[in-house]
Amino acid sequence: MIPLALVAAITLLASLLLPLAVKPWLFRMGVVDVPSARSSHVKVTIRGMGVATALATVIGYGAAVLLGVVTVDRSVSAVVLGVIAGCAVVGWIEDLRGLSIRGRAAAQLGIGAVGSAVLIVLTEQSFWWLPLGALAIAAYVNIANFMDGVNGISGLHGVTAGGAYAVAGMLSEQPWLTAGGAVLAMSFLGFLPWNLGRSSVFLGDVGSYLLGASIAALAVAGFLGGVYVEYVLSPILVYAADTGYTLLRRIKAGERWYASHREHVYQRLTDVGFSHLQSAAAVTVCTLAVIILGFIAATAELPVVALCVAGSMLVLVLYLASPDLIRRYRRRSKVTRLPVT
Repeated sequence: MIPLALVAAITLLASLLLPLAVKPWLFRMGVVDVPSARSSHVKVTIRGMGVATALATVIGYGAAVLLGVVTVDRSVSAVVLGVIAGCAVVGWIEDLRGLSIRGRAAAQLGIGAVGSAVLIVLTEQSFWWLPLGALAIAAYVNIANFMDGVNGISGLHGVTAGGAYAVAGMLSEQPWLTAGGAVLAMSFLGFLPWNLGRSSVFLGDVGSYLLGASIAALAVAGFLGGVYVEYVLSPILVYAADTGYTLLRRIKAGERWYASHREHVYQRLTDVGFSHLQSAAAVTVCTLAVIILGFIAATAELPVVALCVAGSMLVLVLYLASPDLIRRYRRRSKVTRLPVT
């Protein structure tokens, strides 16, 4: 446990301090975020701080190997880091000069396919899983990017998902997953003060791609490595549900589903009065609830599994309906407070 604690401390320290060097560089490079139709922000702000988070991630993985936290399955950690680094580079290019939708999709799918193929070889699984692995990595990279719209949400998601995978690694006796989860959690924990401070900065595409790839690569590697599917899927369900539900709503309304927008559930929560941090906290609390229920279900008897599945579904439904439920409640409250004449 001491080496793991050192890895976590080194990653956190790097994530906290690296922005001191990266922020002036980003300013000189002119890497700034201009509010758009998809944004919940109203002022131009420095983005691309995901570069610092990415460097902290690399340092964390290096420390995990050097300190002996990962003594076996180092090759799995190397592949996971390769997927993370590759997607972060694509995000950085997007931040600097932009990429076409086809270019981004091709790069993400290519990285996902190569990473999944190597993981399949290492875990001796069937190549029938290759399309699923490639799609899962590319899809979650984009999901994390779509969900990175209010302060704190990506940092908290990285901490929550990373912590869950670290625990899953311990329970499954998979040191590479424990180390990867700890590095993920600490690298994004160090970003939070910079994102939530008075002079806030954004991850940019490099950071949101980093987050999505970190979670997806750990999930795919864990699934192929025999980790309980409940451990693998529970940290991503709220993000996936929000994105899928929003996509279906836009298609049903006849809107261009691929166009920029701010209609995700977490963004609609800000429309009904939540602050950025309150919206991010709502997503995080729901994610934690689903994680706890998923982890219980992984090793429980069938009746308990059924209760956990039902509980998870209830959490997801309440989260997805929360903006409308809050709006209706406030309307009724206003009606009941109207003076009688």
